[in-house]
Amino acid sequence: MGRRGRAGSVRAAMAGFVRELERRAGPALRLEQRAGGVGCVVWDAALVLAKFLETGAWPLSRKAVLELGSGTGAVGIMAATLGADVTLTDLQELQELLAVNIENNRHLVTGSVRAEVLKWGEDVSEFRPPPDYILMADCIYYEESLEPLLKTLRELTGPDTCVLCCYEQRTMGKNPEIERRYFELLQVDFELERVPLDQHDEEYRSEDIHILTIHRKRTVGDRGSLLIDQHTLPAVSRAAAYLARLEL
Repeated sequence: MGRRGRAGSVRAAMAGFVRELERRAGPALRLEQRAGGVGCVVWDAALVLAKFLETGAWPLSRKAVLELGSGTGAVGIMAATLGADVTLTDLQELQELLAVNIENNRHLVTGSVRAEVLKWGEDVSEFRPPPDYILMADCIYYEESLEPLLKTLRELTGPDTCVLCCYEQRTMGKNPEIERRYFELLQVDFELERVPLDQHDEEYRSEDIHILTIHRKRTVGDRGSLLIDQHTLPAVSRAAAYLARLEL
């Protein structure tokens, strides 16, 4: 695939304004893109995460899935084709694009999919109970959004929720600082572990695009809280090691 490989280039994605994302079985997803904000195109991290879901490492059939910062809906719609019951979320201005892409790919969906407005940091009561999975692709790029995003994650996740977070590690400007800050804040309430590159889709992978699994730290009263010593402490060590790598 090369450094960016079939995860593509945003320039190529914008050229035709419809991005086809091939699937392992059946017709490709057709994802409309539009000129405008960052949420209107299919970014590389979304492609990598969508194709990772197809590997079956995290079975999605009949699972409740919520995607944060859905943009075009590429990741969540892929999850819906794998049998998940998916709620795509983003700002009001992305709802029309999400509706178009849901309709364009509805014939491929084997679970269910809908789109709802969710602004990070605001009330999430309508999205409870906690989903089985939360999906995030390239949501770590805007410093002012870190605290609202983490607040939303804390309020949406339950003890058994798995967050799959995919992001492209960027070295320009304030990006490294924003990433470090995000992971420092994240590990206060969550455990994280990096998915090895060789477990990504064999074609849609890149050394600078990472997938993390994120879980809430167990607290007294959580189901399985007796496992704190066995699971939480090693995860904290993994998080510290991961942050150290980011500083290199």
